Amino acid sequence: MPPDVYQLTIEAPGRNALGTALMTRLLEQIRGAAGRPLLVSGAGDTFSAGLDLKEVAALERAGMERFLGLLDDLVDALYGHPAPTVACVNGHAIAGGCILALCCDLRVARDDPAVRIGLNEVPLGLEFPPKLLKLVRRRVPARWVERVILDGALHDPRAAVQLGLVDEVADDAPAVARSRLDRLATHPRAAYVAAKQALRDGALDLSEADRRHLREHIVPAWCAPEVKERVRAALKR
Repeated sequence: MPPDVYQLTIEAPGRNALGTALMTRLLEQIRGAAGRPLLVSGAGDTFSAGLDLKEVAALERAGMERFLGLLDDLVDALYGHPAPTVACVNGHAIAGGCILALCCDLRVARDDPAVRIGLNEVPLGLEFPPKLLKLVRRRVPARWVERVILDGALHDPRAAVQLGLVDEVADDAPAVARSRLDRLATHPRAAYVAAKQALRDGALDLSEADRRHLREHIVPAWCAPEVKERVRAALKR
């Protein structure tokens, strides 16, 4: 791997579940990459199985607001990273894991029919925070976005390509993802960053109404007893 490339590895218990500690570490690493190209992958045979549902089930309102705010910050940092970013989806990329993959400029998934990719928030009873919804609507083709969100199904990599959740599949996903990143990294960096910023400028910005909706509706909804019960039930599967 060229020395200019920064390897960002999603690694935590629970199939790389996105809890406060992991999200904080990833955010610090993205900022610390100092504009180097990012190759994003998961530790082991999973990209990320999503948010840490154990933590989600335990949070009260103030903690939930901080948790979702941290997730928003991570999405902003990865989506707006001032250099090429490629996700090597080396295994399951579910819910929050799929969100992180969607933040990247390109996504290469392992060609394995057992791998599952998708956004299953709605079946879990979790309403989409505004920033995440903006990201999905931006990245998933308009013809598929309602199916992806409302159906909430998990798809094999080839179906995920058709739905726009990933860009391609490969037998050797790490090698292909690295080659795609290397190619993007050959472009003059200033021109690449300028074009990326122009294309995405304001795309995920939240209005005051969005922020109020998050604070006054989404956060309480995620803390509702019936939602927490559904989350706890999912943990037992």
